[in-house]
Amino acid sequence: MHTGTLRSLPDNPIQRLHIGRPANCATCPSEQRIAGPNCYYLPVHVHLQASRLTIRRFTAEDEDNLVSLNSDPEVMRYLTGGVPEPGRDQIRDEIIPFHLAFYEAHPGFGTWAADDIGTGSFLGWFHLRPRRSDGLPDLGYRLRRSAWGNGYATEGSRALIDKGFADHDIDRVVAETMTVNLASRRVMEKCGLRYVRTYFEDEQYAIEGAEQGHVEYQLTRADWEAAQQLTALA
Repeated sequence: MHTGTLRSLPDNPIQRLHIGRPANCATCPSEQRIAGPNCYYLPVHVHLQASRLTIRRFTAEDEDNLVSLNSDPEVMRYLTGGVPEPGRDQIRDEIIPFHLAFYEAHPGFGTWAADDIGTGSFLGWFHLRPRRSDGLPDLGYRLRRSAWGNGYATEGSRALIDKGFADHDIDRVVAETMTVNLASRRVMEKCGLRYVRTYFEDEQYAIEGAEQGHVEYQLTRADWEAAQQLTALA
């Protein structure tokens, strides 16, 4: 994936992007070849681009990416206690089709793959989609362990928040995580979300710290607009 071709055009967001080009990729000009595990030269729908991230719609070719992501016990630590769920069959037959259908049913919302804008490497995913309980736009992400500590979570989350408020008539964005997941809580706070409440779920995986419950954060449109004005004046 080359920086020069990664421009999100509102009237024509479908682009042909390389995802993880190997050095011997036959479809790449020699001067654009870089090392990578696989090569997909496919039309993809780019939702947005941040400084270092391309956030795009999933395709069927992302099956291996999602299986690998869910297979890391540390990535799944605060979700399933390290259990690799969902597995390949469910990802192929249910998860990816669900995401693809969601894009059409709820334009502008969904779960998107996140690629490194320079290398084309799959880093994980972000979502901004209606919460099942009340329909409020819910922010979330899941990133490879190799991407942790580099600011990708904050960068991608801020980009989705900004696009959500700018493009849609939403009143607030919410996010949830386990109380003990301090890293995710810091990301929420860096993105301007504020603590709302602590709550407890009836059914919970056997995860260390589960007895402390979950926390909910939110960012209102008023607070987002105020932050935008301060940024403009800086």
